[in-house]
Amino acid sequence: MYKLLSHNDLDGVGCGILAKLAFNDKVKIRYNSITALDREIEFFLENDQQKTFLFITDLSPNEKNEKRIQDYYQATGNVQLLDHHKTALHLNQYEWGKVLIEDEQGLTSATSLFYQYLVTHGLLEKTEAISEFVELVRQYDTWEWEKNGNFQAQRLNALFFLVSIEEFEEKMLDRLKTNNHFDFDEFEKKILSMEEEKIERYIRRKKRELVQTNLGEFYAGIVYAESYHSELGNELGKENVHLDYIAMMNMGSKKISFRTIHDHIDVSSIAAQYGGGGHQKAAGCSLTVEAYKQFVLETFHIEPIPEDAKRNRYNIKGTSFGTFYKNLEDEVFLLYTNNEIDWVIEKNRTPLEQIFSSFNEAEWFLKRNYQAWLVRDDVFVDYLMQEANKVRHSNKGM
Repeated sequence: MYKLLSHNDLDGVGCGILAKLAFNDKVKIRYNSITALDREIEFFLENDQQKTFLFITDLSPNEKNEKRIQDYYQATGNVQLLDHHKTALHLNQYEWGKVLIEDEQGLTSATSLFYQYLVTHGLLEKTEAISEFVELVRQYDTWEWEKNGNFQAQRLNALFFLVSIEEFEEKMLDRLKTNNHFDFDEFEKKILSMEEEKIERYIRRKKRELVQTNLGEFYAGIVYAESYHSELGNELGKENVHLDYIAMMNMGSKKISFRTIHDHIDVSSIAAQYGGGGHQKAAGCSLTVEAYKQFVLETFHIEPIPEDAKRNRYNIKGTSFGTFYKNLEDEVFLLYTNNEIDWVIEKNRTPLEQIFSSFNEAEWFLKRNYQAWLVRDDVFVDYLMQEANKVRHSNKGM
């Protein structure tokens, strides 16, 4: 018999699907949250027969259970852990632990590591359909799908959340057993198109609720969101490149999801401060007392940042004659170049001391330090009219 303890996201359930393909009814599977894994490990070690082979995928045990698993392994040899999170790398010290973040194909996922293990050990036959499914899971979990334009991977994750885990498993098992290639059926394509429209509306609404704050050495965007964390975090990050990361608060489940689009930011280290973990660009943690204080209590009073104007014809970013911004304190800013090399920011008509080498650098500074946004054309035109009137009155007085 086999026992699989895995994560309850797409990557974790992908491992469960592979286990059922390999072992059929000889495997028992439990999908867990990060915090629930250790309870399941303890239950297994206290109740299961020693002839049961234990797989742990996409999750890692706490220090106490590490030692208990090591004892079980030394007694039976029946343990294999497969993970791809940086926070689990220390488990490579054990014979039963294999934690690999990247291989010759690129970033790994638990599903891709488990597939490789099962095929290598002759427990599962490699097929085109299974390989395509595993690659979709890997690309979604590592976020490579966006870089590669592989929207099939995004759609697979959307389908995962549209149905129960049991129904998703049943659909995937039937498809992978009978089809030569992996694809969605016509009904799934229709409901996925509807879901994509729903996600777009959700993201548009959440963009208006984002607040900005300075937490230690980082500038963070914080938003309350119960759904679509990957898509929302990525979109908010792209539209607010001055922010180091996005923190999404799920008050119902008392969890925080972190996302970043920046290569120099590691949100898994931020999550680890609150007992969580994950990847460099995607991580999460429970809403502990300290996390609640940092991300909720100390930011609840902050007003959301208005979005940059979208359909301007005159007040456009990067123009040499100036781009106009405003913030919640009614301070106004004009960002312009005076010699086509250096860029200057005027705050309330007074130039700041800092000089910038590019528009993007200047805007990054402005948004981080003053939480300003690009105003609509009509506000910009009003400002120009006021400036023109001041010049006219000044000339009359001479």
